[in-house]
Amino acid sequence: MREPAFMIAAPGSGSGKTLITCGVISLLKRKGYRPRAFKCGPDYIDPMFHKKALGIPSRNLDTFFTGKDMTRALYQQPEGDYIHDISVVEGVMGLYDGLGGVREEGSSYDLAEKLRIPVILVVDAHGMSRSIIPLVSGFLRYDREHLIKGVFFNRMSEKVYNIISPLVSSELGISSIGYLPTCKELRFDSRHLGLKSPEEIADIEENFDVLAQMLDKTLDMSELLRIADTAETLPKYKYQVEDITGGNKVKIGVARDEAFSFFYEDNIRALQAAGAEIVPFSPIHDDILPEGISGLIFYGGYPELYLKELSRNLNMINSIRGAVRNGMPVIAECGGFMYLHDEVADDKGAVYKLCGIVHGKCENMRRLVRFGYVNIEEKENRFLGRGEVIRGHEYHYYDSTDNGFSCMVSKPVSKSCWDGIKAGPVSWLGFPHIYYPSNLNYVYHFVSEALDYGRRLS
Repeated sequence: MREPAFMIAAPGSGSGKTLITCGVISLLKRKGYRPRAFKCGPDYIDPMFHKKALGIPSRNLDTFFTGKDMTRALYQQPEGDYIHDISVVEGVMGLYDGLGGVREEGSSYDLAEKLRIPVILVVDAHGMSRSIIPLVSGFLRYDREHLIKGVFFNRMSEKVYNIISPLVSSELGISSIGYLPTCKELRFDSRHLGLKSPEEIADIEENFDVLAQMLDKTLDMSELLRIADTAETLPKYKYQVEDITGGNKVKIGVARDEAFSFFYEDNIRALQAAGAEIVPFSPIHDDILPEGISGLIFYGGYPELYLKELSRNLNMINSIRGAVRNGMPVIAECGGFMYLHDEVADDKGAVYKLCGIVHGKCENMRRLVRFGYVNIEEKENRFLGRGEVIRGHEYHYYDSTDNGFSCMVSKPVSKSCWDGIKAGPVSWLGFPHIYYPSNLNYVYHFVSEALDYGRRLS
């Protein structure tokens, strides 16, 4: 498989990768191309920005979650009816930052190397001029596969660019493909889990149009496309999810609103391929659960920002309680896990009564409780088989008085471990965000249990 592709990476976080990625996507569309996008790593919010610019979902690719072959197979998956002609991959953190900050695995560079795609290095040039040259030179010395083909400068004036650009070519031997001047109006604000969601930014589509117009003047699109064409040919890799329902779709209710919006697109695709029909519902705005569902999923998000609205929707809370107590299969992770608790305290200490499925309390510990990749091993043969492992990621400031004891959760580098997850034959509740393609048995078990639940009710 060969197609034009490139990665937008950076020396570190905060360099403007997401801004530039969305701008390039918007500009490609204006010029008649049909791009698709990916995000390296476990980030949820950046793909939301990609989707706003693209008009179709963006997907995550992560070499820790799925290794080389599965990552390549996921990359090769089609985008439904959308026929793309170029792929844009946004990196994570700094180009070489991987597991535990010490390993290459999981880094942007690791992904680019496994996909065999060129890298465009975005450098935040604010307050710099010629010092940029040794900075980029150091990154090139680390680039054993010679993947870095070009550099783009964020927050740089035209005057400085005209001075630095020739030096990049003459001294570093790579392309200088453009710059973006400082523009405060186009800056994305952050909160504790990363950027604010695009839904919270007024006129974001208009901002992308303005950004594309600026890049049309400052980005060497022909050189970018030439670099994209250097992406290498990959063998065909197989990724197939079995439909275990025999064609009889089973309806799965998935919480999705302003409080619950963190999900991996490939998780949803895996569920659908296994025979699930996804039925979105809102714990904030809907009165009851959707009719005819046989399973429930509560992904993460920002429920702590909507505790008043969630706690006041007693009809929905009672509907969820009734379904779960009746044996409906349920998955909840991070923010969704918090929502199923007896109580959650907000940042000011006010306590809100919620679903009461998990008999405990969540509160803000005002520090990162858990952060980073995890391996999750089932202790008993309940949701997964005994000793079976699935991979995920944690990033939360809140903690619970009852995190569960069903699994051994461990860090892949330090090997530190702890008990976690409240798992039963039809339930999996805990803080870790799970990446389903790392163990498709997780999907098969859940869909199978939902199918059995539906049959019992019919």
